Amino acid sequence: MLALTVTACGGDDKDAKDIGASADQIREIAKQAYIYGYPMVDNYRIQYAYFQDKQNPQYMAPWNTLHSVAKVYTPADTTIQTPNSDTPYSFLGADLRAEPLVLTVPTIESNRYYSLQFIDSYLYNFDYVGSRTTGNNGGKYLLAGPSWKGDKPDGIDKVVRAETDFAFVAYRTQLFGPDDLDNVKAIQAGYKMEPLSTFLGQPAPAAAPTIDFAVPQSSEDQKKSPQFFETLNFVLRYAPVLDTEKELRAKFASIGIGTDKNLDLESMSSEKKEAFQTAIADAWKEYDPIQAKVNDGQLQPSDLFGSRQTLGTNYLYRMAGAINGIYGNDKAEAMYPSFSSDAAGATLDGANKYIYRFLPGQLPPVNAFWSLTMYKMPQSLLSANPINRYLINSPMLPSLKQDPDGGYSIYVQHESPGADRESNWLPAPEGPFRLTERLYWPQEPALNGTWRAQAPQKVA
Repeated sequence: MLALTVTACGGDDKDAKDIGASADQIREIAKQAYIYGYPMVDNYRIQYAYFQDKQNPQYMAPWNTLHSVAKVYTPADTTIQTPNSDTPYSFLGADLRAEPLVLTVPTIESNRYYSLQFIDSYLYNFDYVGSRTTGNNGGKYLLAGPSWKGDKPDGIDKVVRAETDFAFVAYRTQLFGPDDLDNVKAIQAGYKMEPLSTFLGQPAPAAAPTIDFAVPQSSEDQKKSPQFFETLNFVLRYAPVLDTEKELRAKFASIGIGTDKNLDLESMSSEKKEAFQTAIADAWKEYDPIQAKVNDGQLQPSDLFGSRQTLGTNYLYRMAGAINGIYGNDKAEAMYPSFSSDAAGATLDGANKYIYRFLPGQLPPVNAFWSLTMYKMPQSLLSANPINRYLINSPMLPSLKQDPDGGYSIYVQHESPGADRESNWLPAPEGPFRLTERLYWPQEPALNGTWRAQAPQKVA
């Protein structure tokens, strides 16, 4: 493994002591950089916790080490907002500077959904392996970074190319129920990772240079502290400038963001330092109308995730994706109908009682499975409750009571709806919450909008 050490940004002779731009120029460019960079900094915060900071209670494994979690997420998992609690995860934090990695996927039974989601440092989904895209017969896949220019080696089914030096691979393996966990563990044990040199039986190339990793801010601090820009400056060093973004990245570099020098805000004049601070508030003012559209259902979370080709330069959407459910899938892989308000437009709150109804013949149309998950707000995390139930999903259908007309009523409330209805109870927190459906491998009626999720109805 690479020898990695940890320091905070700034404080050496490679610091940018000041910049020539005016305070007004800094404020406008820094606002753009904040919107552009928020997903990158938040992604880095998570990856630092998972793969770098061994003191973090949610640390998983070193870079370039595949780590499987043989459980679903619970309220104790707080690093990622809006976590999926359907599929046990396997994670790979990939450092692709020295050489590519070969990922082996075993044969998986045809009725079990799985996927490998490839995410770059920009937070774009740049490729997929899995039930939808490559099938369940297994294979070997080469994950390469921007500096690797080779051709597909013999024995490799597909080359997956990242535009950034670091990438994140999120494996999802469907769990059919608590008694299915050992089967998932066996599948996870079949997921393998090795460097390309090992796969080819060749000597390893020279190790990539040691990195002094910047210590990220907390999720709250990165929303208000100008140290955000110091972290962004660090992250951009490992995201080579693309031809389509040369002008934008040059603009950022003019105020010290995305250069080979550390950005040292403390060394600047108070006026320029204040410009960076004010730019954060400006960015959130520009962002707020996007979140309002998400909250009232005008903009679906599924529209916020995707590849560079699908999202393009809509950096506000990319930022919204990070905030509303970082690492969300492309719409073809999964859709996320979400509700923060009831059918009358009032904010969902555990002080009230609701029914979330699937009409007869109107269960979510999927090729894999669906779920309905509860999140307490504003944290957007799973909500602890007496029965440890955080979702209701399609594998649970046999245990749910059907309505007389063949539909299903889900009782969404803080207190138990009574023993006769508890099978259909999705416990809510005491305060505000959000409901998110997940449709894995959605069918055409969901994709084209002829099927729509129904908002919860408040009941007396």
